[in-house]
Amino acid sequence: MHPQVSWILSRQVALTIFLAIAAGLVLDVNAAVSVVVGGSIGVVANLGYVLRAMRMSSVNDPVKVYQAQAAGEGFKFLLTLVGFALVFLGYKDVAALPLFLGYASTFVIYWVALLKQR
Repeated sequence: MHPQVSWILSRQVALTIFLAIAAGLVLDVNAAVSVVVGGSIGVVANLGYVLRAMRMSSVNDPVKVYQAQAAGEGFKFLLTLVGFALVFLGYKDVAALPLFLGYASTFVIYWVALLKQR
């Protein structure tokens, strides 16, 4: 896996764990678990995107690279929908705000990665 991809995924996991600990200390265990579940949905979806897009974009044809990125985004969207559906169907005590904050926190790492590039 590309070092930048590993950096992003590892930081997403670390931020999710940090926020879960904070939620557990400030709120309760259910909020902490909800943050972990939300962050996990984001990390799994991003990992699915990477694996799908990288598997398909090993050629130098720009059209194939674009198709690989589009397929990766579609797969990421599917994994996200399935993740949230499973949570809302199976985890009746989910704390919605911590869940979505955990999920949204994974996007913060993309901005940090962009700033890191500069």
